[in-house]
Amino acid sequence: MLLRQIQFFISIVDERSFTEAAAKNFVSQSAISQAMNALESDLGVKLIERKNRSFQITTAGEYFYRKCKSLLSDLDAVRNETIRLGSDEETALHVGYINLYAGPELSEAIAEFSGLYPEVKISVQSGTHEELYQGLVTGKLDLALNDQRRAFSADYVNLELKNAECLIELSERSALSSKEKLEVSDLAKLSCIIVSSREQRDTEAEYYRSILGFTNDFLYAETQEEARLMVIGNRGFLPVEAVGKLPEVSGAIKRVPLYRKNRRVTRKYCLFWPEERTGYYIEEFAEILRKRLS
Repeated sequence: MLLRQIQFFISIVDERSFTEAAAKNFVSQSAISQAMNALESDLGVKLIERKNRSFQITTAGEYFYRKCKSLLSDLDAVRNETIRLGSDEETALHVGYINLYAGPELSEAIAEFSGLYPEVKISVQSGTHEELYQGLVTGKLDLALNDQRRAFSADYVNLELKNAECLIELSERSALSSKEKLEVSDLAKLSCIIVSSREQRDTEAEYYRSILGFTNDFLYAETQEEARLMVIGNRGFLPVEAVGKLPEVSGAIKRVPLYRKNRRVTRKYCLFWPEERTGYYIEEFAEILRKRLS
C-alpha cells in the first residue's frame, strides 16, 4: 500500500470522479484506475463499487477515507513543521497572558523552555481577555494563558489548566477584611477595581457585571501594582484569581475567598492557540507551563 495510492483514492472520493481525480493529480485516468485496483488488492476489500460510469463508496471505503484523510493532514503538518525546524530563519514564540495573573510559573516555564531551546526567541505580553483573543486572531500571539469566556472552538486548541479560585483583596482598614469569606452581595457598597487598558474598560466592566454579578461602581487601574495601591488606600476592592501561586502582598492588604450563594467562585483557565498553527515549540512550551501551573 503506497502513499500515492491513498492520495489517489482520496481525490476520487473528494472529486466524485475518476476523471477529475486524474486531472487533479496530473496523471492519466488509467493510472488512477490501476492504482485503485492495486490498493484494493493489497487490502483485500472493495473500497469502491463501480456501476457503469458511476461508483459508490463501500462501508470499508468510508472508514478508510476518513482515517486516511486525517493521516494525510497530520503528515502535511509534520512535513511543514520539520521544514520550519530545519530552516535557518530565526524562530520566535509570542506568548500572551491575562493581566490578572502574577505568579512565578510563567517566568519559570520561560526559563526552562529557553534552556531546552535556546534557538527560540520568546516575547511576552499581558492583556485583558479580549486583547489576548485578538492577538491570537491576528497572529500577533502564538498562544495565550487566558480565562474562558467563550464556548470552546474547534478552530483552537483549548488546553484546560485549572479552575482558579476567586479572592477579594481589601484594605486591612476595611470592615470586611476580618471575614473568613465574602459573598458577592457583601461587596455591593464598595467600588470594584479593575485592571484594564482604557480601550477595554467597558468590555471588562460588562464581564464583571454580567458574569461575576458585581453591580458596583468601577474604578480602573493600568497595572496590578497601581490597583493594589488603590486597595491600600481603601478606595475599593480588587478581585484576583489564583491561576498559579499568588505573590505575597503588603500586610496592609487582606485576601478573602469569594462566594456566591455559599458556593466558591472559580474561573476556568486554559492555554489557547489556533489549531492551524500548532507546532512543536508551541506544544512543548504549553506542556512545560501546564505542568508548572498544575
